[in-house]
Amino acid sequence: MPGPALSVGVDLIEVPRIARAVERWGERFLRRVYTPNEIALCDGRIPELAVRFAGKEAISKALGTGLVGIDWTEMEILADYRGKPIVRLLGRARKRAEELGLHQWAISLTHTKEHAIAMVVASSP
Repeated sequence: MPGPALSVGVDLIEVPRIARAVERWGERFLRRVYTPNEIALCDGRIPELAVRFAGKEAISKALGTGLVGIDWTEMEILADYRGKPIVRLLGRARKRAEELGLHQWAISLTHTKEHAIAMVVASSP
């Protein structure tokens, strides 16, 4: 009998990379990578966008797919009433998580002016 499912993902990104993408592609980049809720939450703050980009990369690694077959906007990183980041999966990302038995997600995000890092741990109940 298999044990509980457990998966981890980590990603590190350079914040200026996201600044360049926003400067070059603007709204097109934002709408491709972030949900309307994330765009509103970040309110144009580049470090916040960068750390969510890293978070989505980390989530995709925990799902074992990278970004193959999953859209960026099918992974959403919001905040609870205390500001703690929370993961919400949609569409194919949610389906993949269910196939793997991953129903509980914990995410940690942090950034400096130069770097953003995210770590996720996903598990079965």
